[in-house]
Amino acid sequence: MFLGQFRHNLDDKGRLTIPAVFRDSVGQGAFISQGFDRNVMVMTAAYFQQVYERINAMSITDPAARLLRRLLLSNAYQVEVDKAGRILVPQNLRQFLGLDGEAIVVGQGEYFEIWSPAGWDEQMQAIEDTEANAGRFAALDLSTGQA
Repeated sequence: MFLGQFRHNLDDKGRLTIPAVFRDSVGQGAFISQGFDRNVMVMTAAYFQQVYERINAMSITDPAARLLRRLLLSNAYQVEVDKAGRILVPQNLRQFLGLDGEAIVVGQGEYFEIWSPAGWDEQMQAIEDTEANAGRFAALDLSTGQA
């Protein structure tokens, strides 16, 4: 499971060091793709396969399904962790994020995200707005079913 926040640097070739606690999970290979916000998602091969199967089951006649397919699949790349614990972030994804040296790696359970420091700062402002969160999350059921 991918949890926590980490700051790491990209080298001149666009390689990003993956947090040590994440490396075992992506050691068998992973996929990187544009995320739904101004971020990038890194998924294990197994999780990416599940996402792909869900997308592939959607009707290609549905414009929203085609757009989702284009967003995720046209920006997806298979990545491998090198001996130094790094993955290559493709140039188009680095440009999309505006990455130029430092990145924030954020665990999301089944996958992790890569953010620019400025983009993550904006997310943190929203996350830390406790008053807005009360209304924002009220409709979501986080109960565990236990008393």
